[in-house]
Amino acid sequence: MQLTAPATRRTGIRDTDGMAVASFVLGLLGLLVLNVFLGPIAIVLASVALWRGTARRGRAFLGLGLGIADLVVLVAFMQADSTVSWSF
Repeated sequence: MQLTAPATRRTGIRDTDGMAVASFVLGLLGLLVLNVFLGPIAIVLASVALWRGTARRGRAFLGLGLGIADLVVLVAFMQADSTVSWSF
C-alpha cells in the first residue's frame, strides 16, 4: 500500500529550481558571514541543480560564482591576516 503519490516530473523540476535559488542565496550570504561553510554548500547546490537540468540556470550559475567568490574572499582575508578567520 502506497501512502504518498509518486513524484512527478514537475516536482523534480521544482526541486532543482529550489536548489538553484538556495545556492544563490547561500552564496550571497556567504560573502558576509560563514563563507567557509556557505561557499561550498552553494557550490554543491548549484552543481546539482545544473546537473539535474534546472530551469533557473542563470540563478544556479550565479550561486556557483558566488560560492567560489566566498572561498576566494576567505583565502584573501586569511592571507592578509595570517589567520583562519576574519573580522571587520
